[in-house]
Amino acid sequence: WGNGQLEFDTSRPENVSLDGAGNLAITARLESYAGSGYTSGRIKTEGLFSQNGGRFEARMRLPSGRGMWPAFWLLGADYKTVAWPGCGEIDIMEYRGQEPKITHGSLHGPGYSGGNAITRAYTVPGAPLDSAFHVYAVEWSSTRIQWSIDGLVFSTITAGDLPGGSSWVFNHPFFII
Repeated sequence: WGNGQLEFDTSRPENVSLDGAGNLAITARLESYAGSGYTSGRIKTEGLFSQNGGRFEARMRLPSGRGMWPAFWLLGADYKTVAWPGCGEIDIMEYRGQEPKITHGSLHGPGYSGGNAITRAYTVPGAPLDSAFHVYAVEWSSTRIQWSIDGLVFSTITAGDLPGGSSWVFNHPFFII
């Protein structure tokens, strides 16, 4: 499942493996596979781990280049019975390779999803994000979600920031993707 990406996500070692230095490498490849012109990988904790609030973080080095769109996000564990966006989605980090100094954090829920998500962009000072590892995180409570990169908070969203008539759907377990 996905949202129309051009790649086919596999679990093959060519796309998802350890790099020999203790890092997990998710690699996009230009290749014909299962009807797609590209392959990559997706890892999720669905059925293994979910949590209602707390801190979620990952240390990542991102790729650059047009068409690259890595993401680190959370999806409501009830998505099979409460359709998206009602189950909620928290994008901890979304990055477009053609904008190598900008990271995004977003919330998706009923009335604020897809192109109308509540999104905050942050432009890092100094070197582009592909030049080193960075820690992307959210601190999530029943009343707010706060985004940071390398410990620097760049956005906080509360229920009061939602569009009128929208509901806060972030009070149940989510899993990591």
